[in-house]
Amino acid sequence: MLHTIDLKGVNVIVVDDEADAIALVKRIMEDCGATVEACTSGVQCLARLPSFRPDVLITDIGMPDMDGYTLIGKLRATTRERGGQTPAIALTAFARSEDRRQAMLAGFDVHVAKPVEPGELVAVVSRLARRNTK
Repeated sequence: MLHTIDLKGVNVIVVDDEADAIALVKRIMEDCGATVEACTSGVQCLARLPSFRPDVLITDIGMPDMDGYTLIGKLRATTRERGGQTPAIALTAFARSEDRRQAMLAGFDVHVAKPVEPGELVAVVSRLARRNTK
């Protein structure tokens, strides 16, 4: 199923403080042809965004120092050229309806619950990347 969706030419930035989570998402995306940049913090992500120019951002919510809500708030406050309108996915273990609502209100485009179902994540990235390139 995963290999039926081609993500060649799609740049994805993944932000998570857990190496295993980054490795899983990176493998899923790269198996479909995406180019992936991994960041272990929101600060690192914000510094990397202008030069990497991702089509989609995937970030965890519960991270030390700068959580995903702070990251998306800072991102949305920047210009389009600095990545301010980059489609963003909250990939998080916070999966209650209140958590989904909070993620959407914070500026995320999509909320995906952990543990991630690879086919769902690939489909969401594909949809957001297409929307971003139009």
